[in-house]
Amino acid sequence: MPEITLFFSAFLAGTILPFSSELALIVAIENGMQTYNAIFFASLGNVLAIVVNYMLGYFLYEKTKTKLLKTKIGRRTYIYGHKWGYFALLFSFLPVVGDPLTIVGGLFRLKFIWFILISGSLRIFRYILVTQML
Repeated sequence: MPEITLFFSAFLAGTILPFSSELALIVAIENGMQTYNAIFFASLGNVLAIVVNYMLGYFLYEKTKTKLLKTKIGRRTYIYGHKWGYFALLFSFLPVVGDPLTIVGGLFRLKFIWFILISGSLRIFRYILVTQML
């Protein structure tokens, strides 16, 4: 049961809701959950949440694209988003800015496989790093 709680905590933290999955991970490990299990369930929940974020952005693409292309700044943003989108995903593991960047990845329709490889691996690495600091 603690695994499911950790999974949902990490899932909610992976959305734009203000949750701390790192704190839930630390509490789970300190309460006796094996480190590998804790990393697995936290990673699974968080990666599934960024997939939901990506899909949300993906389905808002047409509406957002039309609105962006109406203004000069919007057109510039659209061009920069496509040019630098993958680079911006390198910051998707950070608190506060990371979760909106995963939505933007979907908005700019970045290739899903690269999105998962970049954002997902950084989030898993973050959990590994947190457990190593315990």
